[in-house]
Amino acid sequence: MTPILVRPVREQLEHDRVIRLLQQRWRRKYAVGINQGSETVAAVGQPDALIYPDVVLAPPGRPGKPEIVVEVETGESVNNLEAMAEWIRMGRLKAEFHLYVPTGSVDTARRLCTEHAIPVAEIWTFHPVGDQMRFTMVYKAPEHSRAARRRSAESASADKPAGKPRPKAAKAAAAKKPAAKTPAKRTVKPAKKKAVKPAKKSVARGGTAARKRR
Repeated sequence: MTPILVRPVREQLEHDRVIRLLQQRWRRKYAVGINQGSETVAAVGQPDALIYPDVVLAPPGRPGKPEIVVEVETGESVNNLEAMAEWIRMGRLKAEFHLYVPTGSVDTARRLCTEHAIPVAEIWTFHPVGDQMRFTMVYKAPEHSRAARRRSAESASADKPAGKPRPKAAKAAAAKKPAAKTPAKRTVKPAKKKAVKPAKKSVARGGTAARKRR
């Protein structure tokens, strides 16, 4: 939710129009969730600290794994208060943060992102051309920074299941323990040999006794 409680009517209409256009633009590739006006439908973040970006793009069938979050600003909302209250939080998400601002607010938006070290992936501008709205990308983060961000997100998600291999190792060790019982089979073999030897000796003694009697 934007800190600006009352946005000029003209800007609010333009803001909502941009959101609807982005929804139409991405609906074939992503599962698109929007938070328009006072609606809070598409949430991201932790349950105790939910964020409601203007647009949330997730893979089809996986709405709980957003890939991109989009914040649409108007001339009045590109300011330090908005950057600290919303942009910083969205930049900390695992999903990429895309920022849409009016054409005349590009320099201010880039300065705010730099001052607050906000890892914005892309900055776009929008301006009406007749009955249409034109979107232009004015900034895209270098690929190495995006790759580093993906690695950090993957490592953060991998930290949770990192302790799971231990139970598997314990199970494997437990499975190997029965193999230690094999020596018991070896002890059986000498017992059989000992049982056979006395039998042979008894026969031999019997034979000698018979010879003495003769």
